[in-house]
Amino acid sequence: MEVIKMDEIEGITNKRGVTAKQLHKNEDVQIMNLVLKPGDEVPSHSVPVNVFFYVVSGRGTIAIGDEEAEVKQDDIIPCPKNTEMALSADRGEDFSVINVKTPSI
Repeated sequence: MEVIKMDEIEGITNKRGVTAKQLHKNEDVQIMNLVLKPGDEVPSHSVPVNVFFYVVSGRGTIAIGDEEAEVKQDDIIPCPKNTEMALSADRGEDFSVINVKTPSI
């Protein structure tokens, strides 16, 4: 059995300037942990697959399409494919989010 220890995975700075940890990837799913420091943001973009976000810790803002909400630990936010999405650590604290894409891209 594989046990993934998220806190032991080294993150890299992705093309949007945010620390990203690849937790799991196969042809069906891609799971990333995005770690935003206060003031960090993932600018508005879309992807051709379904996405959902699970807030691991902290608070921040997630925008999906024309809607925006402050989210906190244990919130889950779905995003349909080809829909604009953005994340922001705009609440003065670290903001850690699991990003799940299905199928994997």
